[in-house]
This record gives sequence, C-alpha cells and structure tokens, in this order.
Amino acid sequence: MLVTSSACGSGDTDVATSNSSGRTAGACVSQFEYQGRTYRDVANIDFTVTTALGFATQASCHDTGTETAETSIKRPAYAVKGISPEVAIAVGDSPSSAALHAVYSGPEVPKELQDLVRSK
Repeated sequence: MLVTSSACGSGDTDVATSNSSGRTAGACVSQFEYQGRTYRDVANIDFTVTTALGFATQASCHDTGTETAETSIKRPAYAVKGISPEVAIAVGDSPSSAALHAVYSGPEVPKELQDLVRSK
C-alpha cells in the first residue's frame, strides 16, 4: 500500500492519503473522545486526511491489570475528506499514520462511511 503525505499545518490544502489499518496492538479497542463524542476505529476503508482539528483523548486501557492511576493520551486528530468530523476523524501522530475512527450508533459503520466505500 502506498501512502502519500504532505506536511500538516494550519491550512486547508494539506492532504495525506491513508488506509485504516484496524486495531492497534494490545487487547483494547482503539477508542478516542473528541468534542464530547466517542470514536472507535474502523478498518479497511481508504480515506484522505485533510486539516488538523486539534487533539483527541484516549483513556488508559488497563489491559494488564497493573495500572493504578487513570491516565489518558492525547493524539492529533484530523478531518477526513468528504466526512463531517461529527461522524469520523483520523487520529495519529501524523497525517500519514492516522487511523480512521467513527462514531457508532450501533454495530454498523455509519452510513457516511459506507457511502465512502461505495464511491471508490
């Protein structure tokens, strides 16, 4: 898979193309909070990252049973071309490494992402 990117700045012209790779290492679901919404990772959908939105927060997973303090991790969040940030965002250390995350209202991928898949 070829991933292209350009530097991510504050302008609307910075774009990176990526593919959601699914789950991260470990037993926890990749889940982030951004502007009061919870986003879960989405696998196998090609998407284009556009502008930087700020930061999303990932709560500590506690998958080893040894963590004692509640910690969270802030990661850069990016807009996804053609999708409202209220539906999906990309989260990662850079536009080219960002993974797709969406708000789910049930077990199905949001309709807007289904439409993105059909348009390819």
